[in-house]
Amino acid sequence: MSSSVYVINPNSSQTVTAAIDAAVAPLRSTDGPDIVCLSLAEGPPGIQSQRDVDGVIMPMLRKASELEESAGAFVVACFSDPGLHALREQSRRRVFGIAECGVLTALTLGQRFGVIAILPTSVPRHLRYFGAMGVMDRFAADLPIGLGVAELSDEGKTLGRMIEVGRTLKTAHGADALVMGCAGMARYRATLEEAVGIPIVEPTQAAVAMAVGHVRLSQALES
Repeated sequence: MSSSVYVINPNSSQTVTAAIDAAVAPLRSTDGPDIVCLSLAEGPPGIQSQRDVDGVIMPMLRKASELEESAGAFVVACFSDPGLHALREQSRRRVFGIAECGVLTALTLGQRFGVIAILPTSVPRHLRYFGAMGVMDRFAADLPIGLGVAELSDEGKTLGRMIEVGRTLKTAHGADALVMGCAGMARYRATLEEAVGIPIVEPTQAAVAMAVGHVRLSQALES
């Protein structure tokens, strides 16, 4: 299979992209499609505000346009899904956003989903999106850990706060599935799930799994 799944991290952090690449490694197979993870050089170190979200849309669209001919699908690897609908208008390929896919996956794993956000300022942005998705009747809560994207590499601090927030979402808000609200959290999924005791969705894995499935099925129909 020659069509690649391009996973575009809209920030410029190579550390985050490396964590994404490791998270999706189990989805790679010898018969493809290739899964290619890349950073957006024009992006900020972390996407933490609506201004950051809006500012990466045009550079991301240009990057996707460059990759269009070799693409089987695109994944927008930021939990705000910046430019998701614009890229769907632009591209002839399937386009998946990690927030949308993460939430939809969580809805298959429990009745009420909760979200672990990075910063308090992320929460209103998430709530606007969940409202647009029409999933608020199965939404438990969205709570921040109070760390920016660059701070997520501090494993002790990050994991401790994620476990605390995850347990609060479960016990105080009735969440029975959780979504990690930032692609930079990817490395902590398995440990967090064991500590909290309910399913944890790493949203880039969810989106890439859907993208890979789509590409394989499409190519099977063409063969």
